[in-house]
Amino acid sequence: MTRTFVGFGFGAIQAGLFLTEAHLSHNFDHLVVAEVLPDVVAGVRAAGAFTVNIGHADHIEALTVGPVEIYQPGVAVDRAALIAAVAAASEMATALPSVDFYARSSGGLVDDSVSAILAAGLRMKAANGGPLAVVYTAENNTRAAHLLKSEVLAQIPGSEQAQVMSRVQFLDTIIGKMSGVPEAADLTPIAPGLTRCFLVEAFNRILIDQIQRPGMVHARHLDPAWQAYARGITVFVEKSELQPFAQAKLYGHNAGHALAAYLGHELGLTRIDQLAGRPDVLRYVRDAMLYESGTPLCRRYATVDPMFSPAGYRAFVDDLVARMVSPYVRDTIARVGRDPARKLGWNDRLVGAMRLAVADSVTPHRYATGAAAALDWLSVPLLERPHYLHQLWAADNADPSEAGYMSELIVRASARLQSWSAEGFPPLETVETQYE
Repeated sequence: MTRTFVGFGFGAIQAGLFLTEAHLSHNFDHLVVAEVLPDVVAGVRAAGAFTVNIGHADHIEALTVGPVEIYQPGVAVDRAALIAAVAAASEMATALPSVDFYARSSGGLVDDSVSAILAAGLRMKAANGGPLAVVYTAENNTRAAHLLKSEVLAQIPGSEQAQVMSRVQFLDTIIGKMSGVPEAADLTPIAPGLTRCFLVEAFNRILIDQIQRPGMVHARHLDPAWQAYARGITVFVEKSELQPFAQAKLYGHNAGHALAAYLGHELGLTRIDQLAGRPDVLRYVRDAMLYESGTPLCRRYATVDPMFSPAGYRAFVDDLVARMVSPYVRDTIARVGRDPARKLGWNDRLVGAMRLAVADSVTPHRYATGAAAALDWLSVPLLERPHYLHQLWAADNADPSEAGYMSELIVRASARLQSWSAEGFPPLETVETQYE
């Protein structure tokens, strides 16, 4: 049986994870990707392949992935090719800037959004008896699969929906892989004639929703053929309960990464790996992930997976910190710290991690310091911070008492951060010990 993989969005994660792993699996005959940038489409199409730079523990590898077909959804003939590819695909992936892009069209006479192309291709798949398929959603949203499925269903006639949905499953993902689009003379560009480069770390232990098969709970109406379905990308790990790992990603990995970026910004650094020269800051970040995230997560999910044991979570954190400062990944402060207002959201990484800790009687002074540093990034004056935060959290209907306590912790941390700066950034242990 021939296998086709289709990707939507040609960024670092699509190129350096999904297409790369599909290529390395040797289980696919056709690799297809949709991209909206005409120059990238032209460059990759002319080469018939693309290059991704992969950061290993001790070197950077330039890997050529191909042959690959690349299409621009706004071009009629390309849109038709993408629809046909979806009908033939057994695995697909969306790796877009956000879930807001699922239904976004270029505004032409024909809807060229991802959801419209998927709907048309899946209808063709159902009509022609095409292969069963899964769609990995990689938009860093815990409801991405549900949202994409809803957008696709909205464009399929009601009489066809059951038949179409019997042929496809939408899966959420937990992607702890660091990546970027850096500018560096020693990296190989995506394709000849292009200046953009992809650089991703070699890490590929990606968690995905468990594929439902007949006999499982909530899988009573599946096509019996799902019993024999096997993924071509075999390195991904299926989990029956993804939510605990999603929380570990957001309130552990992402929170720690953001803390590192904002402290690095305070120090005037430009890359995360430069923090290797400040072991005190790295210990501070590690301890935030280990104690302020890890303690409540391990108590909450101790029976779910060995990762949520003290030893398992410590190994998770130590591996993550080592990867963060790898000189062969070159993650930038600007990329990791971008959009600090969003990252200060009530349910987002920093304040969300603080709330998780407080709910378990842990004082999150380190994450409060990260939130204070994010406010420094935003140049919010000290006296205006309580008002700014309450305005920011109003959309989430934050509990006034809880919001007041979080704001108080962050304002106190802001004062400590100012002292740390005024004293010339001495070792952070002097800040930390007063709370131990």
